[in-house]
Amino acid sequence: MIEQRHGAGVWFVPADGPELATEQDAVDLVGATYGLAAEVIVVPVERFADRFFDMHAKLIGHFFSKIVQYGFRLVLLGDVRAHIEASDAFRDVVRESNRGRSVWFVADLAELDARLAAVG
Repeated sequence: MIEQRHGAGVWFVPADGPELATEQDAVDLVGATYGLAAEVIVVPVERFADRFFDMHAKLIGHFFSKIVQYGFRLVLLGDVRAHIEASDAFRDVVRESNRGRSVWFVADLAELDARLAAVG
């Protein structure tokens, strides 16, 4: 189901389901939106495998690229502070992502709404 939030069609990936980490997982999420008029895919951080946040594994970049390549914005919803504290490289990814328009890390729905309202 798609929610309209600040003029954008937003699809919330269910909190329950298999762990996500790979480029194929990103393609599967895109496929799940087929025909739904989604522009933004919101994924709870709990859905991501721990290895996803390991910058040496290079999974995060491939996952992000695939979602964006298909024309979607990606939002990781939830608390990533432990991962930020564990990795300077991951902290940099979060900071750079949040400066852009394609991939965001947000703590909660209020922050998501504020970001969507700001981009119109």
